[in-house]
Amino acid sequence: MLREVISNDFYTIIIVLGLVIVAVAKLTSPKRFDDFVSVLVNSKYLKVYAREQKFLDKFDALLFANLVISMSLFSFIVYRFFMNTKIVPVDIMVKLSVGICLFILIKVLIERLIGSLLEIDDIIDQYLFQKISYKNYLGIVLIPINTFLLFSFKPSLPFFYVSVILLIIVVLIGLFTSFKAHQSFIKHNFFYFILYLCALEIAPYIILYKVFISK
Repeated sequence: MLREVISNDFYTIIIVLGLVIVAVAKLTSPKRFDDFVSVLVNSKYLKVYAREQKFLDKFDALLFANLVISMSLFSFIVYRFFMNTKIVPVDIMVKLSVGICLFILIKVLIERLIGSLLEIDDIIDQYLFQKISYKNYLGIVLIPINTFLLFSFKPSLPFFYVSVILLIIVVLIGLFTSFKAHQSFIKHNFFYFILYLCALEIAPYIILYKVFISK
């Protein structure tokens, strides 16, 4: 059993690590980063960089690392709040990080596999790029949220609700943008679209919810 966390030093290190990763992403690709931070209001980033995407992209990998770290820390804070404890084993944070990372990666690999089977690789690649971009954006949004929760004031249920609603809005904007960009394809394959939506966009989260509720 790893030692238990008894101070905010651990959280500070995690937040600084996320900030360093984001800073490295900005330093290595300053123009791309500037376009990325405006992705919610400007589709330029999605149009330009979707054509340049690679299977292993350093910029996306850095932002994905921050996403995993930020989401894990947010989940960690939520766990500490609802369990009403200030002392939490570090291994829970490790399990959260590994679980979130594996969940996202496995989901992406399954979607790529489906794209290959249905011979719609180009459409799936564009869709996944858009979706991953918005998820990576969540990682940046979570940095100030986590900082406020840890150092500015005592966490409260209303603030958690507001934070979750904000994150959901970002996700919904991403989904709406992606569906709008492929609306012609969706109209001609509406049944498969609904099947995909239920199987890969809704069912995994319902299963996760059921798993956590049952514990």
